[in-house]
Amino acid sequence: MRGEEGNLPEDGGWRMEDGMSKQREAGRLGKSLTIFGLRLLVTPKLVFLLKYKSSYGFSSRTRPRSQRTDLQREEYTHKYKQIRSRFSDKVVLAASVLSKSGKVLVSRQFVDMTRIRIEGLLAAFPKLVGTGKQHTYVETENVRYVYQPIEALYLLLVTNKQSNILEDLETLRLLSKLVPEYCYSLDEEGICKTAFELIFAFDEVICLGHKENVTVAQVKQYCEMESHEEKLHKLVLQSKINETKDVMKRKASEIDKSKIDKNKGDKGGFMSMGSGRIESSFSDISISSSGSGFGSSSGLGLTTDVDSFSTKSKGRQLSSATAPPKGLGMQLGKSQKTNQFLESLKAEGELIVEDVQPRAGQARVAAAAPTDPITLTAEEKLNVTLKRDGGISNFDVQGTLSLQILNQEDALIQVQIETGGNPGILFKTHPNMNKELFSNENILGLKDPNRPFPTGSAGDAAGVGLLKWRMQSADESMVPLTINCWPSVSGNETYVSIEYEASAMFDLRNVVIYVPLPALREAPNVRQIDGEWRYDSRNSVLEWSILLIDNSNRSGSMEFVVPPADSSVFFPISVRFSATSTYSDLKVVNIIPLRGGGAAPPKFSQRTNLITENYQVV
Repeated sequence: MRGEEGNLPEDGGWRMEDGMSKQREAGRLGKSLTIFGLRLLVTPKLVFLLKYKSSYGFSSRTRPRSQRTDLQREEYTHKYKQIRSRFSDKVVLAASVLSKSGKVLVSRQFVDMTRIRIEGLLAAFPKLVGTGKQHTYVETENVRYVYQPIEALYLLLVTNKQSNILEDLETLRLLSKLVPEYCYSLDEEGICKTAFELIFAFDEVICLGHKENVTVAQVKQYCEMESHEEKLHKLVLQSKINETKDVMKRKASEIDKSKIDKNKGDKGGFMSMGSGRIESSFSDISISSSGSGFGSSSGLGLTTDVDSFSTKSKGRQLSSATAPPKGLGMQLGKSQKTNQFLESLKAEGELIVEDVQPRAGQARVAAAAPTDPITLTAEEKLNVTLKRDGGISNFDVQGTLSLQILNQEDALIQVQIETGGNPGILFKTHPNMNKELFSNENILGLKDPNRPFPTGSAGDAAGVGLLKWRMQSADESMVPLTINCWPSVSGNETYVSIEYEASAMFDLRNVVIYVPLPALREAPNVRQIDGEWRYDSRNSVLEWSILLIDNSNRSGSMEFVVPPADSSVFFPISVRFSATSTYSDLKVVNIIPLRGGGAAPPKFSQRTNLITENYQVV
């Protein structure tokens, strides 16, 4: 072997180390090598050829060029041509995945061929496959088909007829192990979703038409190789984003601080009207926008929104700014100082505008504001913890009865109720209620019958709490909905079957069952379901939704498939639902007016709701 037309080593020998070192040196300088009298450029293909020198009869020591005869030179040239022809003949022409019907899902070609030719070769394969035959190869005049069935698919290698059938079967066996590694479902949809991953894996197994000496683990490692530059770029980008957010927060706080200082200077410290807020320096004064109630309490600092000065035409004047009417009922949340302060503002000519902002806990109730003069709401919250193997760990029901009155003239009343007679329920009245009246006649009334109930709908949207009750039980028959989850691992898949059984006590509405899943790249394969499903990829949760569970569907099931996972991954399962009936079966029988003159009882409406607060299967 020569470099720059130089002589071989003095001993006339040739070693792989010498050849590779000279090849690297020539590659760096952009030079060429002379092998057996043939001048060749250093290319990766040449390196590939040199590795196989011992397979074609070359001795480890060759004569110097000056001692070679013409016959020896022709022999060496002939052997080199054999090497080139050996590696120029591609063995594997294409690797493909087809359906049993002959539809081509993925195909990777390793030789230059037109689309018409590869489509013709693959279209002819289903016609050549016979039924009931044991062999898995078919030969035609030009090519050989080596295939392996994988469930409803065919993994196919198209090779030339000069290939080694044993090597082809070994290549096919390795590819058959790779396909399930990248496709979580061996069907048309699963193959098409991971088509590019399969092509990259095929390229790692087959190079220049020949099988590489790799394993499944090595192929996965090569395909999932991470880039250090990409990680560094993402870190730099994230740091810039965080820095920008910090600057934005700092600027926003500076702007708010400057506005506050400006507003303090405008009002001299007594009252500031800026940023849409009024802040009072009186620390012991509060304004209750709901007209006070059982659930309200004195706050610290007068705070109300005045954005509506510019957006509302006239605003809504606070009625409590005037002198309180005669016979005003309990004002638990409003102090006398509040009234004096409002009266002083009234005397100075100030207009107090009330713009109530709903709180987070009131968002759900605000969607259905009461329209009747009197509204009573009976609500029960359910806290249940079930065991995955059966049984109950915790069962707790907490209920409340609240009252909401719109008009002041309807506030002097008593409420007569009727309970379901459940001995496991313990009732407890509000401290301002007449307990003896409730115990004897099931009537909810104030201790002072001359005091009316608080009124108004703009404050506490839940109304005034009149009655509370609680029930605890260890009886599994009291559970409205039971969930059974059965995960089982089979091969490279985990089959999960979930079923629900609902009690006949309630008709459940808007039922959602949240099943946690292992981290997945794709949505799970849901094979059967009674209802609808949605996959939350961010939280890795499968949501099973049933709009209504009544006598027509007291039980239902769902089955899905995910990659292999431990059974504990699918717990705890959370459940959410609501119902229009309760465990207490509490009903409002009548509204008793206490004003004289034989006035007719006011109209009222009752709402009953059962919701889940914490319902899990652990």
